[in-house]
Amino acid sequence: MSQNKNLHVAIIGGGYAGMAAAVTLAASNVLVTVFESAKQLGGRARGVQHNNVQIDNGQHILLGCYHHTLQLIEQVGGNIEHDFVRLPLQLILHNRFELKAPHLPAPLHLLAGLLRSKGLVFGKRLRAARFMLMLNRINFTLPHDISVLELLRMHDQDDELIRILWEPICISALNTPIHIASAQVLLHVLRDSLNGLRSNSDMLLPRIDFTALFPERATEFVNQYKGTVLTACSVEAINPHGKEIKLITRSTAESNAHTELFSHVICASSPISAARLFRTVPQLALIAEQIAGISHQPIYTVYLQYPEQVHLPQPMLGFDQCFAQWLFDKGQIAGQHGLIAAVISAQGSHQNLKHELLAQKVAQEIYEQLGIMETPLWHKVIAEKSATFSCKTNLPRPSHTTPLANVLLAGDYTAGDYPATLEGAVMSGILCAKAIAATIQ
Repeated sequence: MSQNKNLHVAIIGGGYAGMAAAVTLAASNVLVTVFESAKQLGGRARGVQHNNVQIDNGQHILLGCYHHTLQLIEQVGGNIEHDFVRLPLQLILHNRFELKAPHLPAPLHLLAGLLRSKGLVFGKRLRAARFMLMLNRINFTLPHDISVLELLRMHDQDDELIRILWEPICISALNTPIHIASAQVLLHVLRDSLNGLRSNSDMLLPRIDFTALFPERATEFVNQYKGTVLTACSVEAINPHGKEIKLITRSTAESNAHTELFSHVICASSPISAARLFRTVPQLALIAEQIAGISHQPIYTVYLQYPEQVHLPQPMLGFDQCFAQWLFDKGQIAGQHGLIAAVISAQGSHQNLKHELLAQKVAQEIYEQLGIMETPLWHKVIAEKSATFSCKTNLPRPSHTTPLANVLLAGDYTAGDYPATLEGAVMSGILCAKAIAATIQ
């Protein structure tokens, strides 16, 4: 099929949303140009280098139900079974709680896993199973949104159940404290991961960094369709120009700004950048105000490089009532022996600590919990202070469409069922791309 010569789409942002839009459009023979202000692609899921070691700016788990993301990775040349370590559904808090779902059809695998779990008396396990059965009966849909904590309290989930089962799930999925987190959004995640195929609940841990996993491959795919992906090139302004959109761009390698006309623009940058760009366009000012009003939550990742022989009992392991919530053994996952990544999601007291002290405290927790006495050779703390939007109850999220028919908005924070996940980002990019592709059919 020949390329549609009437369309040339600019995509602002080379993260997962932007590159999902680029691949979808390229596959429809629509010419695209991607503008990424950073030197590397990936946005808030990107690879970085430290001490000649390839790491990520944060740890992200994909679920088996992330069908759009996994399909796109394969579309651009990835291999899911090679690129990921696949773990059946499990929740292990060291010396406190252990849930491993057996190989049964969903949702029986979770119910059996809950009833057989270790660390809770049988009565509490039964309460948790009854709660899941209730969610199934109501098709994971509430009459109106309430907080996760309120929903749990309504259904007899006590403090211990909440702390060691539901709170880790909520924080991992929504990156938002349970007393303000949207119960309805959490139920969307539980519905898709636990109520379909058993494999939908599998946890996929990437063996390679998040830039290499999809955005780099997507670049090669887009280039094959004569598209362009520019890094270190920022968009300074969006200006409507008749039936087209004029972009003013600036490359870090050049001092002069450039102007180019496009048939459509998909803004897939961070919420802060999107609000800045939209604010100066009268037709987009209200959306800019809505985006600017969305609050955010942090994610801290503490990398500790131990001697190569150090390893965890599991590739992924949780701690109860510690700074470190989840530990990832990068040796078992990616062959980076001795490298441990500790994740601290959502707001908390850790934000008040200097990075050096936080790394020391996490290393001390690893010693106290696991008996690992070796001293880390080095550490690196990556603090993404606005890692995700705060997924609060009844949060109004902007649509992918705008009052300007040829300007669209993509990102994990836009309207949709999911919280700030890679799948939510990818789905938003695909939605924008399909809206544009539909204009030529």
